Amino acid sequence: MNQNKKAIGQQIEKYLRVPFYLSLLFIAMTFIVFFVEKKAGVILAVATLIYILITGILYYQAGPKITNELVGYIFEQGQIQKHLLKELSVPYVLVDLEGRILWSNGEFLDLAGKESQGKKMIYQVFPELQKEILPTETEKQSVFVEYKAGNYRVEMKRIIVEELAGQEEDPMSIVDNSMVALYFYDETALVAYREECNNQRLVAGLIYIDNYEEVLESIEEVRRPLMVALVERKITKYMQNIDAIIKKFEKDKYIVVFQNKHVEKLQETKFSILDEVRSINVGNELAVTLSIGLGVGAANYMQAYEYARVAMDLALGRGGDQAVVKDGEQIYYYGGKTQLVEKSTRVKARVKAHALREIVLTKDRVLVMGHKRPDVDSLGSAIGIYRLAKSIGKQAHIVINESTTSVQPIMNSLLSNHSIYGDDLFVNNEEAINLVDANTMLVVVDVNKPVLTECEDLLKYVKTIVVLDHHRQTKDTIKNAVLSYIEPYASSASEMVTEILQYIVDKPKLKPVEADALYSGMMIDTDNFVSKTGVRTFEAAAYLRRSGADVTRVRKLFRQDMETYKLKAEAVRRAQMYMEEFAIAICPSDGVPNPTVLGAQVANELLDIKGVRASFVLTDLHDQIYISARSIDNLNVQVIMEKMGGGGHLNMAATQLSDCTIMVAMDQLKMLLYKMKEEGDI
Repeated sequence: MNQNKKAIGQQIEKYLRVPFYLSLLFIAMTFIVFFVEKKAGVILAVATLIYILITGILYYQAGPKITNELVGYIFEQGQIQKHLLKELSVPYVLVDLEGRILWSNGEFLDLAGKESQGKKMIYQVFPELQKEILPTETEKQSVFVEYKAGNYRVEMKRIIVEELAGQEEDPMSIVDNSMVALYFYDETALVAYREECNNQRLVAGLIYIDNYEEVLESIEEVRRPLMVALVERKITKYMQNIDAIIKKFEKDKYIVVFQNKHVEKLQETKFSILDEVRSINVGNELAVTLSIGLGVGAANYMQAYEYARVAMDLALGRGGDQAVVKDGEQIYYYGGKTQLVEKSTRVKARVKAHALREIVLTKDRVLVMGHKRPDVDSLGSAIGIYRLAKSIGKQAHIVINESTTSVQPIMNSLLSNHSIYGDDLFVNNEEAINLVDANTMLVVVDVNKPVLTECEDLLKYVKTIVVLDHHRQTKDTIKNAVLSYIEPYASSASEMVTEILQYIVDKPKLKPVEADALYSGMMIDTDNFVSKTGVRTFEAAAYLRRSGADVTRVRKLFRQDMETYKLKAEAVRRAQMYMEEFAIAICPSDGVPNPTVLGAQVANELLDIKGVRASFVLTDLHDQIYISARSIDNLNVQVIMEKMGGGGHLNMAATQLSDCTIMVAMDQLKMLLYKMKEEGDI
C-alpha cells in the first residue's frame, strides 16, 4: 500500500513542477525583451523573479499537503469502490482467460456456497462456463446457466488491465493482462413466468374425419348412428382429457382450443386418437381415419387458426390419417400409416378441370414442367396438358433438359411426328425462360417441391402457376400457385390429367401416341396396375384405350435388353435381409443407361419375395446416392424417405443423398429403420 501511495505521489509531484519549467521560459523572454527595450526588460525581470518566488513557496510549503490530500482522496475513493463492489447485491466474480477464479464478492460466495470451496476454475462450479465461451473482445456477452434449480443470466465482459497490484495470484498467470468479469443475474422467477405464459398460450386445432361418407356407406343403415356416436365420443373424450374446448361445426369436422402445455403430451403419445378411432368396428369394411392440424407458437388467435388450417391442408395433402403440428416455421408429422382410400366422387376433378380451363383461356402460352430426370409419368402427364392447351388454341411447350432412357421411347415417338408437333415441342431451361412474358402460364406436373422441378428459376419468372401432383406434400411446396390440385390417393399424375381431360368442355381428342404416353405413365407408376390402383385408375385407363392407346405397343416400348435384365437379376440375387423384413440391395450403375429406373425395378422385384415388407435399393450415380423404396404391406416408406430428405407415397418413395458413399448411406438407412422400428413408427 505504501509503495502505491509513493508511486502516486511521485506522479502528482511531476505535475507540481510544471510552474518551474515555465520559469525558464519567462527568464528567456526577459533576456530577449531586455536587448530590445531595457526598461521593459527590467520590468519583466522583476515580474519573473516574483513569479519564481511565489512558485517556490507554493511548491515547498503547499505541495506536500496537496499531494497528501490527492493521494488520500484517490485511495479513499478506491476503498469505497472496492467496498461497494464487495457488497454488490449481484454475484460478481473475476476470472482469467483460462477460467481461473481471481476474486469474487460475498454474493457469489453465497450463491456458490460450499461448491466453490477448494475449486479454482469457474467451470468446476458452473459446467456451462467453459473457457471456450469466455469473451475474446471487450463487448458484453450473455449466457444462461442452471444452478441448484435456479436460472441465471451471466453477463461477461473482458477487462484489459496494465497492472494487477495486490493480487495474491501470480500476475503472469493472467494471459495478456486480461481478465473477465462475470455478473450473475437471477432470472429464476422470470423463466418460470415465461414458461407459465407459454403454457397458457392458445393452441387452435382442426379435426376432420377423412372418409366419413365412405365408411357410412360400407355399413348397414341401422348401425350408422352408432358409428357416428362412437367416433364422436372417442374424439370428445380424448380432447376432454387435455381440458380442450371442442365444437363440431360440420358433420365430419371439429374445431378445438386448448392450452399449449398439452401439446407435448399429444406428441409423446403420437396422437393416439388416430389409432383409437381406426380401431372402431361396428361391421364397417373401411377403418375410420382422422386428419388433425394444430397451430402452435402463434402471436395471436387469428394466426393460430391460420397455422391450424395450413397444418390441415398438409395433412390432407399427404393423404390423411395423420396429425400435423405447425409450430412457427417448424412442421411435425405423426401417423399416416394406412393405405389411402380412393374417393369415389369426381366432383373435385371436375371443379379443378373447369378452373384450369378458365386459367388457360386467359393466357397465350402454356409451359409444362415436370421434375428433374423425368420419368414416364412426368412426361405422360405433361403431354396431356400440352394437348389440352393446343386444343384451346394456345401455344404450348414442355420443359425438358435431359432425355433419360426411360422417356426416350415416348420422346422418339413424338419427335417422329414432326409435322404435328414441330421443332418447339420440347425446350430447355434457357429457352423456356426466354419465352416467359406477362401472358405465359406454367403447369407443374408430378412434383410439388420447387427444388425438384426441372427448372426452379422458372417458378420465379412466371406469375401464373398451376400444380398437378399425386405425391404427398411436405412443408417445402410451391407457394405461389394460383391452382393446386394434389391428390395422394391417385395412382399417378397421368391418371389425374386423364380425368381432367375428360371433364374439359369440348374435350380434346388425344392422338394415339399421346394416349400411349399417358397410359405408360399410369402403367409404370402402378407397376403394371398392381400397386395403388383403384376404380378410377381403371376408368382412366379405359378412356385412354378408347382414345387409341395400345397395350401391346406400350409394352414393347419398355422392354429391356438382355444385359440390363441380367444386371437386375444380379442385384436381386445379392440383396440382403435386414431385421427379417426389409430387403436392401445395391444396384450397379456402370454401363447402365438409366440406373435409377433399374433400381426402382429391382425394388419392385424384391417385393415378390415372401416375408419382405419393404425393399430399399441404393444406386450410386453422379456423386449422389439414390434410394428407391417400395412396400407391399401397410408400411409407410414415404415417412422413412422423408426423414432422409426425400418423399413419395405410402408404398412408393425415394430420396437422394449427397456427400456420402453408398456404404455410409446404407448404414444411415439401417440405423433409421432400427430406430423407427424400436419407436413403433413402422
